[in-house]
Amino acid sequence: MAFNGFDNEIARLVILQRIELATPLLVKIRKLFGRYLFTNFFTKFLIPRHIINLQYYNRMHEEYYSLKKYIDFNNKNILSIGAGMCGLELIINNFNVVNQFSIIEKNYVSKKIKYGWDDKNFEAYNNLTILKNFLNNNQTKSNFKVYDFDLGNLPHSKFDIVISLYSLDYHYDFNIYNHYLKKICSNKTQIVFDTIRPDYFEKLFNKVEVVSETKKRIHSSKRIICSEFIKWWA
Repeated sequence: MAFNGFDNEIARLVILQRIELATPLLVKIRKLFGRYLFTNFFTKFLIPRHIINLQYYNRMHEEYYSLKKYIDFNNKNILSIGAGMCGLELIINNFNVVNQFSIIEKNYVSKKIKYGWDDKNFEAYNNLTILKNFLNNNQTKSNFKVYDFDLGNLPHSKFDIVISLYSLDYHYDFNIYNHYLKKICSNKTQIVFDTIRPDYFEKLFNKVEVVSETKKRIHSSKRIICSEFIKWWA
């Protein structure tokens, strides 16, 4: 199985978003020529899109099956922050009856990949026109809505689930979204994300559950599911 309409532009964005899917050749090229040339030249011409499609599809299935042990996606309103090409969201949508998916993303490709954690969230590797076309090619029901983070017009309805894998508090500070999340979450809302500081969130939520751990990506992190904001947290 694989995704539909997976062209070279989509394959490039997937590699920039999920560098662990790069082939050994691409990894070697990045080391030899640097991240700037890798981002702006080599990923435009040397991406084996069929291989990346299969790898991405399989990885998103793995992510889905790891989450379904803890989260019931049926009949839910779901918000995804930093969803990339929404491969996980498409798979969730295909296996469940989801009311609505709201996607918050950025709409530009940074000139150079920068790995690490910061408190600005300036880095981005997406194109919302390409993303919307990809969603249309891979869904049978029109329940996705995409929001450009930098335009500031974010959804304000209540959400049952918030997903932000390898984005929120992995590449940038959770507190960028703190006030917004308090507005769109109820006590029952489950927020799942990856963090390098899981103990920190015991100060912010009544319920914090560690569901997995990885030491094979950019830096060691734990995936946690949080709910019930502590009221005194502003």
